Amino acid sequence: MSRPVTLSNVRLVGGVVAARAIARLIRTLGRGGGTSAPGLVAEWIDPAMLTRLTSRLPHGSIVVAGTNGKTTTSRMIADVLTAHGHKVVHNRSGSNLVRGVVSAFAAQASLTGNPGGDVAVIETDEAAFPEIVRLVRPRLVLLNNLFRDQLDRYGELDTIARTWKTSLASLGEETTVLFNADDPGLTAITRDLAAATIAFGLCERKHTLQLLPHAADAATCYACSADLHYSRIYVSHLGEWQCPSCGVKRPDLDVVGRDVELAGVESLAMTIDQHGESDRYEIGVPGLYNAYNTLAAVAATRHAGVPHETVRTALESFRSAFGRIERVSYRGRKLTLALVKNPVGFNEVLRMLTAATGALTVPTLIAINDLHADGRDVSWLWDVDFELLARGDGMLGATGLRGADMANRLKYAGVAEDRIRSFPTGLAAGLDAFVNQIPDGEQAYILPTYTAMLEIRKTLADRGAVETFWQQ
Repeated sequence: MSRPVTLSNVRLVGGVVAARAIARLIRTLGRGGGTSAPGLVAEWIDPAMLTRLTSRLPHGSIVVAGTNGKTTTSRMIADVLTAHGHKVVHNRSGSNLVRGVVSAFAAQASLTGNPGGDVAVIETDEAAFPEIVRLVRPRLVLLNNLFRDQLDRYGELDTIARTWKTSLASLGEETTVLFNADDPGLTAITRDLAAATIAFGLCERKHTLQLLPHAADAATCYACSADLHYSRIYVSHLGEWQCPSCGVKRPDLDVVGRDVELAGVESLAMTIDQHGESDRYEIGVPGLYNAYNTLAAVAATRHAGVPHETVRTALESFRSAFGRIERVSYRGRKLTLALVKNPVGFNEVLRMLTAATGALTVPTLIAINDLHADGRDVSWLWDVDFELLARGDGMLGATGLRGADMANRLKYAGVAEDRIRSFPTGLAAGLDAFVNQIPDGEQAYILPTYTAMLEIRKTLADRGAVETFWQQ
C-alpha cells in the first residue's frame, strides 16, 4: 500500500535505508552481525520508527520478557507462527535492547513503510522492557520468570519488578498478559491489571526439589513479607506456593504442564492442558527449564489461534537457539554448548548434566567472562551449586577472563584438584587446549557466559563448524 509523502514517512524511510547500509558495512568488514548499531542510527533519524512499524502489523506484536529462557521461547513462538503461515518480524539474533529490536525491523521493512510481516515476536531485555512496551503497545505480553541476574546492571530483583509492574499497569483491555504463576513475583505484579491475564505453570510430581536452593530469590511473600510455603519446588523459587500468613497463593492455572519426561541432554516430552484439551508435546530441547519455555510458547501460540497440530509439529522440529544446548561437531569431537549467565540457569544446567548418574563423567569446559553483557561482578559464581560436580571423574576446565576465579570456585566446591584444568584465558586458545584433551570421537560440554559464548561461536564459525549467530 502506498503512503503519502510526509515528513514522518521520509524519516522512516531514511532510518530504514541508513540501518541497512550500516548493517551491510559491518558484516562486509567482518565486525559482527550488525544487529545493534544500525538500530541506534535508525532511532536517531526516526525516534518513532518502532511505533510506526509495529502499528502497521495486522496481527500485532508479542513481547517476550524474562530473566531466563526468553531467546528460546521467542524462537519457539516465531517458528510456530511461521508454520501457521504468518510472516514474522523477529529479533532472532537475540539483540534485545531497543536498538536491537529496531535493527531487526529495519532489516525487514520495505521502503514504503511496510513492516515486512504480519506479526512480530519481540524478545526484550529486562531493563528495556518498559520502553519496548511503551513503543510497541503489544497485543500479548509473555512473562517467563524473574531471577536475580547481573546486579551491577539491573539492581535488585525488586527494582525490576517495580518497573515492570508500572509498565504493565499502563496496558489496557486490548492487551493480554500471559505469566508464569509458579513465580510469586510475577503473580504479584500482574494482579489487578486492566489487561486480561492468563496464568500458566507446572503440576508435576517427579521433577521436584526437596528444598529451596540457597540462591532462590522469592522466599518471602510479596504482600506481607512472611516466609512462603512450597508444596512443590521445580526450579529455584518456581513452584506451587502459598503464604501461610496472609493467604496469598499461586492462582488457579489456565494452562497446565504435567507428566514431564526428561531424556538427558537430548529432549523432553510433556502434556499441556489448555482450553479443556490435553495434548502431548515432544521437543528436541532438554531440561526442566525448557519444559517451562515449551509451556509458555504453547500457551502463547494457542492463544494466538494456532491449531494444536501445527504447534505440535513445529515444536517437534525445533532446535535450541545458538549457544543454548547447541550441538557442534568440531575436530572429530562432539561438543554441546550450554549458555550459563546466572545462578539459577547455571544450577539447572548442572542439574541436567548430572541427573542420570548423580555425577559428572563428561569433560566440561567452563568459560567465564566479566564484560558488560556478562555482568562485571562474578561473585554470583559462589551462589552456583558446583558441589554437584564433586562426584564423578569428568575433567573440568576453566577459561575466559575470569577462568582463574572459576578454577578456584571448583576447588572450594570439593572437586578433586587432579580433575581441574586451567586453560589459556584467550577463548580460542582455551577451546583448542581443551579439545586437545578429549579423545577423537568423544563428547564434551562447554558452559560459557554470554560474551564467552559469542566469542567461542565466532571461533567455531570462522573454522566452519557453525553458522554465524545472525544467520541462524
